[in-house]
Amino acid sequence: MKIRTIGLSGWVFAVAAFCFLFIQGCAQDTRPKFQTEYQAIMLAGGQAVFGKAEYVGKDYILLKDVFYIRSQVNQETKQVTNILIKKGQELHGAEQMYINTRHIAVIEPVSPESQVAKLIKEKKAQSPEGQKP
Repeated sequence: MKIRTIGLSGWVFAVAAFCFLFIQGCAQDTRPKFQTEYQAIMLAGGQAVFGKAEYVGKDYILLKDVFYIRSQVNQETKQVTNILIKKGQELHGAEQMYINTRHIAVIEPVSPESQVAKLIKEKKAQSPEGQKP
């Protein structure tokens, strides 16, 4: 009888342990924790956008304070110049983006000492919006 009791309690313990571990795994928050103010999001089509990831979900990411790079070619010299553009200056004036996560290739931090971070800081200082407290 004792062998059967130990076996039954062993099964009860095993099932309880499995349930506990299963629930812990399901409840785990797998959203990335960003350590920098801005993130670089490389899209599957090759475009890169820079902004603050306000929400990261399973299906989409909400990006605010968005910037992107536009290349311009000087027709005389054929020299290419890259210009940082703040989203919201387009005709439709959207200042945030909802990006489908299926179209994201990679998300990387934008280091505060990077050229992109310095350009964002300069751009914000130039605009009246950047001068708000």
